[in-house]
Amino acid sequence: MKNYRLREIVKEDNKAIEGVIRSCLIEFHANHEGTAWSDPDLGRFSEIYNSKECKYWIAEDLNGKVVAGVGIGQLVGVSDTCELQKMYCLPEARGTGISHELIKEALEFAKQYYKHVYLETFKNMIAAQKFYEKYGFYRLKKSLGETGHYACDVCYMKDF
Repeated sequence: MKNYRLREIVKEDNKAIEGVIRSCLIEFHANHEGTAWSDPDLGRFSEIYNSKECKYWIAEDLNGKVVAGVGIGQLVGVSDTCELQKMYCLPEARGTGISHELIKEALEFAKQYYKHVYLETFKNMIAAQKFYEKYGFYRLKKSLGETGHYACDVCYMKDF
């Protein structure tokens, strides 16, 4: 973790985190409609995640390169529930502990405002599923809310 710095997103990070997300979606064959790939807010995170109950954090390396990120936002259509959103990490930063730091930051923030955290992912992201389960997420049988990510085929929830 010494090689990375965690902080809230600023406008100058928008393109970089969009690049991280698109790169990961390509890697996992999720670069299509019904995923974050087609999210109209993908390049506007500093604008979208800027309220009291909605934040996005990025991790950057010592050279200032954005290598990972995670957000917390209200789950539309479900009260007392937020969504862990757009948690992606470049291969070069995986296994360094940065994802653990990001999710801890996001969950600490979320429990101040919400009773539940929801997330959606893909069956082929097996390491991500194991990671979420380590943090107390349990698998749901069907999706919740109105995320617009109809191609996601695995859903999780965590209660506080």
